[in-house]
This record gives sequence, C-alpha cells and structure tokens, in this order.
Amino acid sequence: MSKTALITGSTSGIGLAIAAAFAGKGYNIVFNGLEKNGPGIAAETAAKFEVDHLFFDADLKDPGQIQQMVAGSIAAFGNIDVLVNNAGIQFVSKIEDFPDEKWRDLMAVHLDAAFRLSKAVWPGMQQKRSGAVINIASAHGLIASPYKSAYVAAKHGIIGLTRALAMEGGPFGITANAICPGYVLTPLVEKQIPEQMQVHGMSREEVVEKIFLKEHAIKAFITPEAVAETALFLANSAAAPFITGTALAIDAGWTAH
Repeated sequence: MSKTALITGSTSGIGLAIAAAFAGKGYNIVFNGLEKNGPGIAAETAAKFEVDHLFFDADLKDPGQIQQMVAGSIAAFGNIDVLVNNAGIQFVSKIEDFPDEKWRDLMAVHLDAAFRLSKAVWPGMQQKRSGAVINIASAHGLIASPYKSAYVAAKHGIIGLTRALAMEGGPFGITANAICPGYVLTPLVEKQIPEQMQVHGMSREEVVEKIFLKEHAIKAFITPEAVAETALFLANSAAAPFITGTALAIDAGWTAH
C-alpha cells in the first residue's frame, strides 16, 4: 500500500520540490497552496511520477479548513504517513512599525497551523505506530535578524514544537524534525528583496550580497532540491527511524559563526 505525504505550501518553491521528491518515491501527495493554478501544478506533478494526489486550497489561518483538508486526505488515502509543515509568509518591518495583524498572520501560518496539523494527523500515526512530522523552519529558528520579529519568533517556536512532538512521538514510532535552511531563492525570498531594498536603501545586487548572502560561508542560495532531499532522508532513509528532535541546518554555514 502506498504511503501518503501531506505537504503545505506545495505548489511552489521548497514545498513543490518536496512534493516532487516524495512523489518520485511513490508517495501519494496531498498538495496545498493558494496559487490560482495550484490544481494544475498538483495534477501535472502527480502525473509526472504516476502517483495519486489531492489538492486543497486550504487557508492555514482557518482551523476549519485545516480540519477539512486532513479529514479529506484520510478519507481518500486511509492515513497520513508524512506531514511536512512548509507553508510560509513573510513581513519585514521595524518593531515600532510592525502591524499587529501581520504578527498574527505570521504566527497563524507558521506556528498555529503546524500545531493544528500535527494534532490532526497524530491519532492516525499513533494507531499505525509510525509517522514523520517534518517542519520547515529556517536558520532564523536558530538565530535572529533585524526587522523580522514575527518570523524569527515563529521559527524559534517551530523548533520548540518539533522537540516536544519528538518526545511525545518516540513511544509510538513517530519522528519529528525541523529543517533550517539558509536563504533559498523561492517566490517568498524574491518578494523580500524589494522590501529589503526599501528598508535598507540598497539596490537589488547590494541586498543579495550584503543582506541575504552576507552570512553564508558558501556564497550561494540554497536550492529547493537540497531541502527536499533532506526531508526525504528524514522520512524515508534507513537512518530515519533513529533521527528525531533535531533542528538540521542546511544554511551554507550561516549558523556556524
């Protein structure tokens, strides 16, 4: 029987790369995203690897839509074997100007949704006595940068949630790990570049060199495929059952400082 992976934010960027990696191993894929062409992206990816799939445009700020997505996935495939909490948003501002509603949005998408989705898939994983929760955190879950108070706080929270889930999941064969990438050139990062240009008064080239890649020991953006292969390793390798509670940095040496 095929395994199933539910991956949030999986119709672009890192999430799409993760979906493709798991589909390549024969997993059924539950796609989630808000892009207008999301259903087409999901169908095309699933067809490429000849796997079954579902697509949900669930707004992760809405607990009811999260429940519907998980219930629909379990009804179709019987169980969720791998949950990847990947979806993310960003807002950059000095703390004194940071809008309260943006703080709430970032917390809802990054941290609240990861909690609710983990809670929803947990009983099935417990019953099966296996499962993997993989949270896409960030190097900002390990260190901080200015003007990103909500993002940094949420990503630190994700790592704390990961560790708690690892402790609770151990007796049931459930692993929980966080991946902490450095800067990956995704649509989310592309959106941040002009925002950082405005905040710092820099050109695009200066922002890439002096803000995004400044702390990377290897002066390059991380690839989505590198993150995807790490997620696959944490769920599908011979080592996977023994790795839990980790916050694994894939950051070109950023947090080695």
